[in-house]
Amino acid sequence: MLNVNKDTITDLVIAALDKDIAPRNRQILTSLIRHMHDFCREVDLSFAEWLAACEFLRRAGDISDEKRNEFILISDILGVEVLVDMLDHKVTDGESESTVLGPFYRENPPVLPKGASIIKKTFDNAKTVMVSGRIVDTAGRPIEGVTIDVWEDAPNGLYDLQDPEQPAYNLRGRFMTDADGEYAFVALRPEPYPIPYDGAGGELLNYMGHHPWRPGHIHFMLSKDGYQSLISQIYDSETKYLDNDSVFAVKQSLIGQFKKAPTGANTDLVLDFDFKLKKAAVERLAAAE
Repeated sequence: MLNVNKDTITDLVIAALDKDIAPRNRQILTSLIRHMHDFCREVDLSFAEWLAACEFLRRAGDISDEKRNEFILISDILGVEVLVDMLDHKVTDGESESTVLGPFYRENPPVLPKGASIIKKTFDNAKTVMVSGRIVDTAGRPIEGVTIDVWEDAPNGLYDLQDPEQPAYNLRGRFMTDADGEYAFVALRPEPYPIPYDGAGGELLNYMGHHPWRPGHIHFMLSKDGYQSLISQIYDSETKYLDNDSVFAVKQSLIGQFKKAPTGANTDLVLDFDFKLKKAAVERLAAAE
């Protein structure tokens, strides 16, 4: 007869895993089961607390759809997504650091020429900025033909997906680096904004006693065949919440300086920021051979 008690239950569940499941499945499930059971024992979890957690997850599912995944938001609030990103995109060759994608990316943004503006709607008191820089490899050589998707929130703290008053694809664009690896576009100085807190994610923030605010930033997605794609953000060095990001995604190397534009420039500010891309694993292997 099985002797099921609080000390034996963990091994019994693990023993129920089929011997023919994939090794990675076994590794993940074994560790997950042990950590979950140890957590319950450590905090002496009550039945009411367990049920409340199940109901919390149900509410997260209720509010989720193809445009909003509340479980990703919850993982952001707990620092899980940024941790997984760091584990999966370890810096090994001096390449630029990555960070979280966020929930507001849109596919197929308008393709624009170097130096074009991504601004489709003006806002009172907003500051325009010329964003430019170079994309190079880890040896410092310029990379031509890198596709760069950029997107940011408007001065009201909303992305176009959230705001029916903004035209579609406002503050979004796709650019290509030139022969010198250079890119440039005109944007607005990004503003801090709150992550959605009207659902289960907001409940979790209240439980933590934490705020929903993210510092001002511009999103970047860089890709080119033969190189490891990069998802990153540039943070304004003068923005609020830089040291207290609600999703813990700020990294020192991704902080940029928004400077006053020189006399005669067509923007209020300038931001110069370079990225380094690492060659893809297949490319590195071929070079080594």
